[in-house]
Amino acid sequence: MSDRNDGGPAFPAEIDLEYYSAPSTRHEAGMSLRDYFAAKALQGFLAERSLPASEAGRLASDCYAMADAMLKARAE
Repeated sequence: MSDRNDGGPAFPAEIDLEYYSAPSTRHEAGMSLRDYFAAKALQGFLAERSLPASEAGRLASDCYAMADAMLKARAE
């Protein structure tokens, strides 16, 4: 497990686990706030211009760098 701050769940919701759970059921919180911020950054970057697929890795890294910066600013 990573020690990276992911901001917690992007869309937290209260769930009555006793009602929805079976003993073997696994519940996920969904995407993290960091993932949501990165997705929004990606949307903005791609709306501005299109990039060749060969740039996808760099763009993904840039989006997560933006998400990390947003989480840091949010904590200040």
